[in-house]
Amino acid sequence: MTRRQMMGFCGGLAAARTHFGAEPRREEIRLGVCTYSFHSFQRRLAISMMKQLGAPYVSVKEFHLPYCITPQEASRARNDFQRAGLTIVSGGVIPLADEEPAALKRYFEYARGCGMPMIIAAPTHSALGAVEKLAQEFDIRVAIHNHGPEDEEFPTAKSVLEAVKGRDARLGLCLDLGHSLRSGAEVVQELAVAGTRLLDVHIKDLRSASEKKSQCDVGEGIMPVVAIFQQLKKMAYGGCVNLEYEINGDNPLPGMLHSFGYMRGVLAGLAG
Repeated sequence: MTRRQMMGFCGGLAAARTHFGAEPRREEIRLGVCTYSFHSFQRRLAISMMKQLGAPYVSVKEFHLPYCITPQEASRARNDFQRAGLTIVSGGVIPLADEEPAALKRYFEYARGCGMPMIIAAPTHSALGAVEKLAQEFDIRVAIHNHGPEDEEFPTAKSVLEAVKGRDARLGLCLDLGHSLRSGAEVVQELAVAGTRLLDVHIKDLRSASEKKSQCDVGEGIMPVVAIFQQLKKMAYGGCVNLEYEINGDNPLPGMLHSFGYMRGVLAGLAG
């Protein structure tokens, strides 16, 4: 990092540690958090920790908004997030498997009830037709998540883009940068190729491109974070970059603060 970027990083880390009582830092690129990062914690405690990150956008995992939630419970849960200054931008990853349309529809009803304008999805290829119709009916976007070499349905961004080609614009890609890197892809190029089909981004960092368990704080691995944000700015990307922190499950907050601090430093350096 340059001296300017390092100064931005320090300032960003300080901003990340402030409570939402202060005006949150605003960036051209919207930084958010996947609540899966706090899967060891109940919703209210998870929300309390998310407030400390200073990232007002959240992609909510089923741990914190169960699929079986009642409309009344969903309303109270939405209020919990709203009171904390957190905006629900999506939910997932939701398994839109090859089921009857009525079964798939329940997931869209769940998303609407929880105030999710977008589903981060793990569908099957054979379910895409039904998923497309439901996305149109509910006017909810569906961002298909690439899950890496182990995934038989959608291992890569390319496999997602091929599947949604010619389909409704509400269907697109949630590019998981960590899984993409493990698949041997040039992640910056994948962002460019995705274009308007890029609906969401999950960011994490790895020390090794071939080792899933090598995840580390953002900025400490080999992920080309600066080039990623440069490309997103070039594209005028309007979605979120959501941190998905899958390590240190019992105490994720310090590493997440460090990761957001680094990303804010990079963004400050690019803005300068």
